[in-house]
Amino acid sequence: MLWPVSVNEDMILQVDATSGLMSGVKQVASPNHDPRPPGIETDLIVVHGISLPPGDFGGPWIDRLFSNTLPAQAHPYFAQVCAMRVSAHLAITRDGAVTQYVKFTDRAWHAGQSSYHGREQCNDFSVGIELEGTDTLPYEQAQYAALAQAVAALCAAYPTLSPARLVGHSDIAPGRKTDPGPAFDWPLARRLIGAAASACGKARQR
Repeated sequence: MLWPVSVNEDMILQVDATSGLMSGVKQVASPNHDPRPPGIETDLIVVHGISLPPGDFGGPWIDRLFSNTLPAQAHPYFAQVCAMRVSAHLAITRDGAVTQYVKFTDRAWHAGQSSYHGREQCNDFSVGIELEGTDTLPYEQAQYAALAQAVAALCAAYPTLSPARLVGHSDIAPGRKTDPGPAFDWPLARRLIGAAASACGKARQR
């Protein structure tokens, strides 16, 4: 079943729990995924920060990285990362636009070596959401709004997910990763997510 969550007047996010797809967003299929281990429930959402090249925003480069088509010659930094095989389930650009790369039913390669409450390999049981940004520059209000609606839609589709189980990449890979960084406003994000989840719950009861 699809539960709609409104981001703004122009966008409605919906998650189909069976297909693992979110409608109302751009779809760019990444080859960098595999099946989740049998019997593993998805019960964690991980927030990341990404910019390509570092500190620059816009352009097709996140799509190109996650689809293994990042051109090494386009920027000196790209030569360092173009051979990486990484992905995320979703990415949210500075203007709040959402792109899906991997089905939620599959395991995206976003967390790497990681641990959450003693459980290793967080890719197995998590959804990865990238926000276009850096550790030190404020994220945009449109990104917080889109993140809130995406998380609410995910929690509506998958009861094992919860706004309370939302962490940063730095939380599950301390010392190795720092994103989404001190510039990410966790209180604001949690407040908006709570409001969106509440609104989504009321919509389900109608």
